[in-house]
Amino acid sequence: METDNRRLFMEGTKAFGINLSERTVEAFDLYLRELLKWNTKINLTAIRSEKGIVLKHFLDSLSVFLHLPNISSLLDIGSGAGFPGIPLKMIQPSLEVTLIDSVRKKVDFQRHIIRTLGLKGIEAIHGRVQDKQILQALGGRFDGTIARAFSDLDTLLLLSFPFLKKGGILLAMKGEGGGEELKRLPLSTRNRYRWIKTATFSLPFSSIKRSILLFEKL
Repeated sequence: METDNRRLFMEGTKAFGINLSERTVEAFDLYLRELLKWNTKINLTAIRSEKGIVLKHFLDSLSVFLHLPNISSLLDIGSGAGFPGIPLKMIQPSLEVTLIDSVRKKVDFQRHIIRTLGLKGIEAIHGRVQDKQILQALGGRFDGTIARAFSDLDTLLLLSFPFLKKGGILLAMKGEGGGEELKRLPLSTRNRYRWIKTATFSLPFSSIKRSILLFEKL
């Protein structure tokens, strides 16, 4: 990781209340290098620059850290190249994480990173949350579900519902238009959840707007 990007990463995580050890920073550096290397052969992400990955993948993923205190098991839906589930696991080793994505090559990369970093208590599954076998295997197991730019809010709430325990938390990571999606939610979906809050912010040292919508399963 170049010096400026390393500084951006370390200062950015402090803005989210995270103090990284040198060992953890090195692990993120390895993740970054492997992502850039794999991305030359497999389309894992449209973001190709080191700074872009640090800002729009690593820091964006870690922005939900402050909203995880009561979540011990997390399902990351449509996890792509492992975001946000793998970075969250890296800074909170006790968190049990399940990643699911429908693209085999992306799941292969996730498994490679999990092995390379020696992470335990995390698994990557190839499939779709709509698949019957996935629902049977994972239904009702999680304290939290999370997704980053996976689908519209209504669809995400519907797909997350069977995987959450009663009282479980859904974290929807959105751009600055998240509040507008909330207004458009149909009553049938609203009746299944209690909206907790919407957190809005800019990614550290940038003008990139983000929002996190939190819902509790009733």
